[in-house]
Amino acid sequence: MRLVMDNLNTHSIASLYQAFEPEVALRLAKRLEIHYTPKHGSWLNVAEIELSVMTRQCLGRRIPSLEDLAHELAAW
Repeated sequence: MRLVMDNLNTHSIASLYQAFEPEVALRLAKRLEIHYTPKHGSWLNVAEIELSVMTRQCLGRRIPSLEDLAHELAAW
């Protein structure tokens, strides 16, 4: 079984042993093929995608005032 996860320090095989009995944890660990996302971009890519969508859907035009900007972003 392939598991893709970020590099959060709690994401490790050791967490299986906290959640399951040792025999079950070992059986699961042997079945897993873990692939980690890059440390430098695992959460950043999600943030960049959201900002890109917000720019296209909401900010891709001239907004005349900060008040209008705040209103548009709240609505978005």
